[in-house]
Amino acid sequence: MAQQHLDPTNPLTGPAATGDALAGYLRAQATEFLRALRLHRETGSGASGSEGSAEAARALRRSARRISAGLHTFQSLLDSDWCEAMRPELAWVSGTLAMEHAYTARLERLLTALHRLSGSTALPGQTAGTAAGRADAPAGTRADSTAGTRADSTASGRADSAAGGRSGPAAGGRSGPAAGGRTGPAAGGRTAAAAPLPQRAAARDAGPRSPSAPERGNLTVGAAKAGALLDRQLTLARTRAHSTALQALGSSRFHAVADKVAVLASEVPLTRAAASTDLRPLAAAAQDRLADAVAALPLVTAGNPYNAAALVHGLSPDTVPHPQDAPWHQVRLLLRLHRYAREAVNGPKGNAVVDLRLLSAGRALNRHRDASEAAAAAAQAARTPRIAPATAYALGVLHADQRHEVEAARFAFQQCWQKETVRTS
Repeated sequence: MAQQHLDPTNPLTGPAATGDALAGYLRAQATEFLRALRLHRETGSGASGSEGSAEAARALRRSARRISAGLHTFQSLLDSDWCEAMRPELAWVSGTLAMEHAYTARLERLLTALHRLSGSTALPGQTAGTAAGRADAPAGTRADSTAGTRADSTASGRADSAAGGRSGPAAGGRSGPAAGGRTGPAAGGRTAAAAPLPQRAAARDAGPRSPSAPERGNLTVGAAKAGALLDRQLTLARTRAHSTALQALGSSRFHAVADKVAVLASEVPLTRAAASTDLRPLAAAAQDRLADAVAALPLVTAGNPYNAAALVHGLSPDTVPHPQDAPWHQVRLLLRLHRYAREAVNGPKGNAVVDLRLLSAGRALNRHRDASEAAAAAAQAARTPRIAPATAYALGVLHADQRHEVEAARFAFQQCWQKETVRTS
């Protein structure tokens, strides 16, 4: 049975909004675009741009998306030639400014997932200064067997994590079960396997081991190399996106767009019949397109947690994105158009009426998009030639984890979309 929640008003059934309301909405968004552009120029846009510059870029994207959505939904009330020429330019502005932020968020998402999957809660920058202080932790280090010698805490202070962190046959033996192959403070800084039985008993009785082995800050060799590879690739992509954005903002193409937006802030090219035309049928048409797209989604499958449907075609050799993600991405775009149409119907105040179901569904679809693109980035990194098997394995685990995140986002969308809206007026 579908759940219900209250929605105080329905903007599509209130007082009729006409072309004048659309003109006010477009003028307000054009003004926001120009204000964000001025703020972006004042705060600087260099390689070390401030947080204010990043926020100005986000404001530019928001206003550009809303203007473009208004031109798309209510095109019949506007000059068609002007709309057809303006919409691609606004999409170019929004897409170009979004790439740098997307690469930054994708890298952070993947590195966080790597540490979570490795049992570590700290990011690489947080473990650099504390690595030397983990040598004597009971659950932190193991004997260094690659060099064929025992780990001596008075000489080296820690085990060699780059060598895999385990005692191997090359060391001439193996760690005893009482010590678990770890260095112990009660053993005088030597491995418990080499200590006499009384010392091993003392190490065992010195106190319980910390059960939080996942709290170690060091990654395995494969995960560390996978993180380094992702960092190189995505940082390079982010740098290129930043340069592309700077070039775009200084190009004649962008200045032409800014000039048209400036004209829009004072004069909206409405048709003659727009002043007396109701906006609600056009907004309802956008809602119907969204409903049809949602009806085509496999919501029954998405409603079953852990259905593993998002992992289908996970080993496909194709480098294109998952074809099963495309309908969900399309629903995300249609949901955005529907939200913006509601804003336009409400007048210049924007989103005066908030539908909690739409907001929750939008957040779930944003998570879906982010996880899908992160999984694609992990798969692309795994195709790098001549990488170590341990690195490829870590990237494969990371890819599967992000595909599970895709599945979780679909489940969350299904849960919130099945809620029925109860009107109170």
